[in-house]
Amino acid sequence: MYGLIGKIIATAEQRDTLIDILQAGTVHMPGCFSYVIAKDSTDANAIWITEVWESASHHRASLNLPAVQQAIAQGRALIAGFGERFETQPVGGHGLVAHVQEGDS
Repeated sequence: MYGLIGKIIATAEQRDTLIDILQAGTVHMPGCFSYVIAKDSTDANAIWITEVWESASHHRASLNLPAVQQAIAQGRALIAGFGERFETQPVGGHGLVAHVQEGDS
């Protein structure tokens, strides 16, 4: 499996609008086991995205999906910057146990 955790900083007072755009554009992504959008509890403009994918190639392919491309185009003007970004190798946990047991790790 392949994981990403990243921080996006929205322009002032646009965090909720950016979240709405990301939620709408990331519903159907083949190979995506988890895509969680969370508000940062200490920064009113920041969000965290936590993703788990079948593979890095599935993640790369998702960037070409029409819905994802539309979300990127709509959200670009609402992004002031990016913070930390971490690549991970998920090994299991609630919601991922079945995938690990099937040998997708």
